[in-house]
Amino acid sequence: MASDIGRRQFISALGGATVAWPLAARAQQPALPVIGYLSSRSPDNSADIVAAFRQGLNDDGFIVGQNVTIESRFADGDFDRLPGLAADLVRRQVNVFVATGGTVSVIRARPVVPTTIPIVFAMGGDPVKLGVVASLNRPGENITGIAFLVNGLAAKQIEMLHELVPNAVVIGFLVNPKDPNAKSDTKDAQAAANTFGLKLVVGEASTESEIDATFANFVQQQVAALFVDAEPFLLDSYKKIIALAAQHAVPVVSQFRLFAAGGGLASYGTSLVDANRLLGVYAGRVLKGTKPADLPVVQSTKFDLVINLKTAKTLGITVPPTVLALADDVIE
Repeated sequence: MASDIGRRQFISALGGATVAWPLAARAQQPALPVIGYLSSRSPDNSADIVAAFRQGLNDDGFIVGQNVTIESRFADGDFDRLPGLAADLVRRQVNVFVATGGTVSVIRARPVVPTTIPIVFAMGGDPVKLGVVASLNRPGENITGIAFLVNGLAAKQIEMLHELVPNAVVIGFLVNPKDPNAKSDTKDAQAAANTFGLKLVVGEASTESEIDATFANFVQQQVAALFVDAEPFLLDSYKKIIALAAQHAVPVVSQFRLFAAGGGLASYGTSLVDANRLLGVYAGRVLKGTKPADLPVVQSTKFDLVINLKTAKTLGITVPPTVLALADDVIE
C-alpha cells in the first residue's frame, strides 16, 4: 500500500513538472522587437500606407505578431500632439522609431528621441535643407529614411494647372502654415505664378473651419483654379476640399493621387504607398542590425501624372492631347 501511495505521489509530481517546464520555457523566450510608429495623420486615412509599411517589413522577413511588434501613435492632424506621442513611444523603449505621415512628424519627433534609438523616416520635404540629415549619403548617427520629395514640386503644379486651365488668371494656393515646408512651397508657387503672369491667392488652413473660411475668400477673389500643397492635414481633408471646389466649379490639382481619384482634375507626384513600403524595408534592415548611418537616404525617382477626364468634362475643360499622352493614368 505504501509503495502504491509513493508511486502515485511520484506520478503526480512528474505530471506537475510536465506542466511547469513549458511555462518556464515560454518565460525565458526573448521579447519581440518593438517598432514605434508615429504619424501626424489619422489611422482611418492611413490604411493604405500602413499596409504598405507592413509589406515592406514582410519583404525584409518581419511579420507583425510573429517576430516583431508595432506600437502606433497617430496625431489626427494635430501637430502639437506629436512631441508627446513621440515621448510616449520613447518610454515604451522601442527598438526602432519610425516617423511618417508628412515632414512634420520627423521634425517634431527628432528632438524628443534620444540618439540611442535609431530613427527611420518617410518625408516629402528635402531632409538636408530642413536639417533632418547631414547629407543624403551620410545621413547621421541614428537617422535615415525615404525622401519622396512631393514638396518642391510647386512650380511644376502651377505649370500643369496653367496648361490644363489656360484661361484661369487667378490661381488659388491652399497651404497649411504649420507645415515645415509651407514657406518654401509658397515662395516657389509665387515664383511660378509670376513666370506665367498669374495672380496667386494664398489661402492658409490647419483646421476644417479654416478650410471653409479660405474657400469663402477664394470665391470672393474669383479664384478660377486651385493648387493644394502636399501636406498631411490637407491630404486627410481631400474629400472636403474637393467637395467645396466642385460646389464652386473650381478645378483642383495636387501632388497626391487621392485628389485626382477623388474628383480633382489632376495629380502629379510620387507614390506614398511605394515610399512607405520602402520605409518598412529600411526599418527591417535596422532591426537586423544595420546602422542608420550606413543606409543612404532613398530618393523617389518615379513620378506619376493622373488625369481625371470625368472631372474635366464636368468642368468643361478640354485636356490637351500632349498632356494626355504624358499621363500614367487616365480616369474616365
